[in-house]
Amino acid sequence: MPLPYRHLTSVLLRRDGDLFLFDGGEGTQVSLKRLNLKWKKISAIFVSHTHADHVTGLPGILMLSAQVERKEPLYIYGPPKIAEYIESSRRVLDMYINYPIVVKEITAPCIVHKGEGFSVRCFPLDHTKTCVGYTLEEEDRPGEFNPEKAFSFGLPAGPLWGKLQKGFEVQTTDGTIVKPEDVMGAKRKGRKFSFVTDTLYKENIAKEVKDSDFLVCEGMFEEALIDQAREKKHMTAKQAARIALDANVKRMCMIHYSPRYTDKELQKLLEEAQEIFPKAELSRDRMHIEIPYEE
Repeated sequence: MPLPYRHLTSVLLRRDGDLFLFDGGEGTQVSLKRLNLKWKKISAIFVSHTHADHVTGLPGILMLSAQVERKEPLYIYGPPKIAEYIESSRRVLDMYINYPIVVKEITAPCIVHKGEGFSVRCFPLDHTKTCVGYTLEEEDRPGEFNPEKAFSFGLPAGPLWGKLQKGFEVQTTDGTIVKPEDVMGAKRKGRKFSFVTDTLYKENIAKEVKDSDFLVCEGMFEEALIDQAREKKHMTAKQAARIALDANVKRMCMIHYSPRYTDKELQKLLEEAQEIFPKAELSRDRMHIEIPYEE
């Protein structure tokens, strides 16, 4: 349930001007407004499952986006029933929508969304109804350009350098063919973001989120309540930390805490998680986190 000092689950990922929303619980629109984010640039919404605490903020987001001129479609991905939820909300609320909404239901693990230089993949979780996790993974970036090597081939600074950096061969004035690998360093790793919530602990989750630069993972209960976690098909903070450790993630923030914990009491979840994964953190409403490239 939403608390006066804690909204429901939602994560916004910003990448090169695009915004991607993962779940949209009650209060999501409030946080968007308070952060003064360019919400009209949300290009895709990824829904883990259709429990109310993960989708009740979506109708407001759809209507908010209609307050500006928009031609680009909004893509919404989620398990079965998400299309029915969106359509019934539009019909019952008589929504004014001035842009295309494309809803795609997920029936199997797959790449659900692709863009220039990245893709978003879904994978199954184990909850009381069909639920999925997501990873957004960037393609490798080109290696670093070495001007000295380019000069050694007699290539002056200019358009030919740009062609090499884009992966094309060029020819010098004396007919020598210069390939990109002649002047470029090794490819550099892109970034990986993962989102996991509302699931029993499963060892295979670590494989799905392996080597993530940033993992957002539910840590709903303390270890003393592990039986309750199993009954409700949720995880403890220690189990979230075990996934982070086994997956070799660089950074992990927990989310989706039980409302039984006050903000002060969340420290217990953090301490238990850090016993397993010392870099575990607590996420907070409107927390802003940079995900740097690995250089």
